[in-house]
Amino acid sequence: MWTEKCPNMSFMKVWGCKAYVKHQISTKLEPKSQKCTFVGYPKETKEYYFYNENKVFVAQTGVFLEKEFLSNKGKCRNIELKEVQQQRVHEPEVEETPQVVEENSPDLETQPLRRSTRERHEPERYGFLVTTHGDVILVDQYEPKTYQEAVASPDSEKWLEAMRSETDSMSENQVWTLVEPPEGIKPIGCKWVFKKKTDMDGNELHFMIMKSGKCMSKPLSLNGKLEEDVYMTQPKGFVTPENARKVCKLQRSIYGLKQASRRWNLRFNEAIQEFGFIRNEDEPSVYKKFSGSIVSFLILYVDDILVIGNDIPTLQSIKTWLSSCFSIKDLGEAAYILGVKIYRDRSRRLLGLSQSTYIDKVLKRFSMEESKRGFLPMRHGISLLKEMCPSTPQERERMSQIPYALAIGSIMYAMICTRPDLSYALSMTSRYQANPGEGHWTALKNILKYLRRTKDVFLVYGGEEELHIKGYTDASFQTDKDNSRSQLSFEFCLYKGTVS
Repeated sequence: MWTEKCPNMSFMKVWGCKAYVKHQISTKLEPKSQKCTFVGYPKETKEYYFYNENKVFVAQTGVFLEKEFLSNKGKCRNIELKEVQQQRVHEPEVEETPQVVEENSPDLETQPLRRSTRERHEPERYGFLVTTHGDVILVDQYEPKTYQEAVASPDSEKWLEAMRSETDSMSENQVWTLVEPPEGIKPIGCKWVFKKKTDMDGNELHFMIMKSGKCMSKPLSLNGKLEEDVYMTQPKGFVTPENARKVCKLQRSIYGLKQASRRWNLRFNEAIQEFGFIRNEDEPSVYKKFSGSIVSFLILYVDDILVIGNDIPTLQSIKTWLSSCFSIKDLGEAAYILGVKIYRDRSRRLLGLSQSTYIDKVLKRFSMEESKRGFLPMRHGISLLKEMCPSTPQERERMSQIPYALAIGSIMYAMICTRPDLSYALSMTSRYQANPGEGHWTALKNILKYLRRTKDVFLVYGGEEELHIKGYTDASFQTDKDNSRSQLSFEFCLYKGTVS
């Protein structure tokens, strides 16, 4: 009327007509759409309300069967409705007594409401994981942080014994010599790092002690030789009065040095190649050796070595060679390494991998050990969007107390090793690590609930005589709601077990 143009009414539909609406998610064998009834329009949007199976939902478009609805109009029946009048019940008349209502006097004193003086605040979800400095603490078992905590703990005797054993080992390997501090040289500091070693069932095996120079790191072998002059303060608790002013001049690499990992890796690579091993170009920590039909593999992770082969005498010769080059400890047949349990059924030629102990630690770490058990890592029909991210400072502050990224990393290790069934759910939730919302955290907790029910699941290899690699791939159309991108998935199996 105001623009002198006829309004576009093409979006208006006949109320009550049938319509076909496309499913948002459907499989190849299911119908692509469902038959519904058009029942109205939402406010402020050009969409439609549809009714089907006792529920009303919103969709942007559909195929409306208006002509069919109008052609069937004559088939309707006229129903005569009669008004039902209720019989009047005679009640005894009650005389109304007039009441006088007095206005409140301005001088009338009103008693103030009693309110609680208790301080009100929102519940601190996972606040117990956050220190006053904002650092997140996730501790599975008590491990002292300092020397004072170790000697004052209930396990002080065990920690002192472990420290004495470590110091004796340093002396036997001639890791350092005590010298007078040179002028102009400031020695680096050192500290004790206390760790508890557990078995495949989570039981404590022994107490581990490591000295760390400058900064903490994972344990490295002491076999790496140093080419630089490095001076370090003496370890706390083992300083004698006559050598109190002296410092340690390092002869070998020690835990925590920046060059320690490099020196150890160079020496190990040089020694193992002398024995005939060849380094894998794609995986530098994997070595292989072939001699006719005899095949041997050696995997190095920091200072843990795993030897695999099809000939027992050859494996024994490899361990003998390693013991002649380095100070090693033979732990026998591999049953538990890096949080992964190894099970064997030689009669059926099956090999199983499980991370049940590691998953138990993850559930305890995020207080989900008593949660409900989930049936799927991600429920059907759940969509994660950027719109679910926090938009106000208060929401961001609340979500900053939740260890979202730490949970992603903990689950990802299980996914990479033994749980490929978590790949899709983890790929969806990991997209929002920079700014996760409550809905994203709920979806991530669903993965933990699913892990609680399936923590004892195995990844099994074997059952086939010949070596076959099988691959599967599929793609979904525009499953990413934020940018309408499609998603590709693949799986490769070896001996009926997933390898990628």
